[in-house]
Amino acid sequence: MVAMGDGNERPRRVMVVADPTRESAGALQYALSHAVLEEDELILLHVENPGSWRNTFSTFLKWPNLPVSSISAFTAGMEGGSGEVDFLDEMRYACKLAQPKMRVRVERLPIEGKEKASTILSQAKALGVDILVVGQRRSFSSAILGYKRPGGSMRGIDTTEYLIENSKCTCVGVQKKGQNGGYLLSSKTQKNFWLLA
Repeated sequence: MVAMGDGNERPRRVMVVADPTRESAGALQYALSHAVLEEDELILLHVENPGSWRNTFSTFLKWPNLPVSSISAFTAGMEGGSGEVDFLDEMRYACKLAQPKMRVRVERLPIEGKEKASTILSQAKALGVDILVVGQRRSFSSAILGYKRPGGSMRGIDTTEYLIENSKCTCVGVQKKGQNGGYLLSSKTQKNFWLLA
């Protein structure tokens, strides 16, 4: 094992799947507070679906209540402003406030084929990502039952669950529980693990 600070170790690449959703904001908050170090590179990946009607609205979306504590002053200042803010720019700004020396990169990709998960997995592999962090919205039944489809088909399976099971790097599904309620985390080795904020 390489000792910290001897110059021989490569900074980790941590990718957060970025969407204009509360789940994605919770994943970013988890990554900033628990997954990245100052010398790491954080990649915000947004997979765009050009055929989706939501795509036209999601490009310029204002998040008045982004649950990342380090940007509360920034979002408060935005409330009085007249223009809309690109959610990826806002997420990048949150990263810079939380970890000023950390490198942050934004990637926008069109969806490959019909499956968003395939696009995410191929980009994570291409960029040599070490940790993939994905926001997760889970129904009570899927959290309890944790169903899987045989043969690797994504039909009927949560995208995050598919990424966790098929990612070559460490993949963490994050579900934020309230403002101070902590996180419910899932990975290939740990399912429904509570981490207090």
